[in-house]
Amino acid sequence: MPTKPPPLWAGRDAEAHEPDHQWLSSSPPRRPRGDARPTSDGDEQARAAERDRTGARRARRAAVAAACAAVVATGIAAVSLVEGDGDRPSAIATPLPATGGRVADSRVNRIYAAVQKGVVQVRSDAGSGTGFVIDGDGSIVTNAHVVEGTSEVSVRFDDSGRSVRAEVRGTDQSSDLAVLRVDPSDVGTSLKPLPLGDSDRVQVGDLAVAIGYPLGLDRTATAGIVSGLGREIRAPNGFSIDKVIQTDAPINPGNSGGPLIDARGRVIGVNSQIATAGSRGNVGIGFAVPSNTVRQVVPQLERGQRVRRPYLGVSTGPASSGAAGAVVRDVTSGSPAARAGLRPSSAPDGAGGDVIVSVAGKPVRRPDDVVAAISDRSPGDRVEIEVTRDGVKRTVTVELADRPERTP
Repeated sequence: MPTKPPPLWAGRDAEAHEPDHQWLSSSPPRRPRGDARPTSDGDEQARAAERDRTGARRARRAAVAAACAAVVATGIAAVSLVEGDGDRPSAIATPLPATGGRVADSRVNRIYAAVQKGVVQVRSDAGSGTGFVIDGDGSIVTNAHVVEGTSEVSVRFDDSGRSVRAEVRGTDQSSDLAVLRVDPSDVGTSLKPLPLGDSDRVQVGDLAVAIGYPLGLDRTATAGIVSGLGREIRAPNGFSIDKVIQTDAPINPGNSGGPLIDARGRVIGVNSQIATAGSRGNVGIGFAVPSNTVRQVVPQLERGQRVRRPYLGVSTGPASSGAAGAVVRDVTSGSPAARAGLRPSSAPDGAGGDVIVSVAGKPVRRPDDVVAAISDRSPGDRVEIEVTRDGVKRTVTVELADRPERTP
């Protein structure tokens, strides 16, 4: 039968017949009593000689033990002189040393220190998100989907502080932006407004820092770069948000409404969405509504006004074979495009329908150009749209309408 290996630790929990700390022992095992043999004179002489040798070994061991005890006693005395209280030696182990001090501040350190007090947590019946202060009067910007369906939310300015009441001053579903207002006297500290940058001057590769409350965690900073520009995402009401900034700074649920910061501490976007590719977390592709959209929308929302946008009423797609233009794929019934007689086409090249090649004198090379061409117009404006229908160019005049609350 194979022998049982010695335990790594054989203290109280070990079996009763195992000697304490057996694995430390290197002595040979004793012969079992049942294995005794008859003795003779020769055996007796051998045993006597063995006893003499054993006595000599014991004497040497005693001398070594005495020397060791003296060394240990000396060490204890030294410890008591250095660390003890004079009466007994210290039993506290000395921690391992740390090298040097903290490293020099990085750019992200400096950005976070400069702006973090202007970033707040926003809580509503729908969940929690993030916002940021934009003026000393208590105005806070966040996402419309963070405060959807409520007129009052709570805001927390400090991770360990209390929440204060905030009024929802206005929301704009088409840009996914909302403005809240707190009473500055309720905050207890001076408000820290964050400056807005010019998002049209942002370039791919620029530093991007996202600050917010992901997954309900306390104020969190992540960093990356601007990964792409001119992206398009879908707003909560089904329309498109254009000129969106793409970043690889990790953002997750709870970051919604928080600022995307540039290297100079300016807000260049409002973090709104992430691409998940089937995952439930960040995969390195996040989207922020550009700060120039914030600059246009927020003043109207602060006054409680509804943001009015021009509406054409078409859905377009790219032309086949890389040809310039936007193929009209759908025309909403009763829309300005329908009243102007625009025709949709299901053919890849737009056959049987219209391909938009210019709007208000601006060339259209791809579908996004149609939205861009009317974005700076107002409801009621009349614009000329040039199309090709079965190879023949024609121009129609369209009177833009007021965009509905949601896509028809």
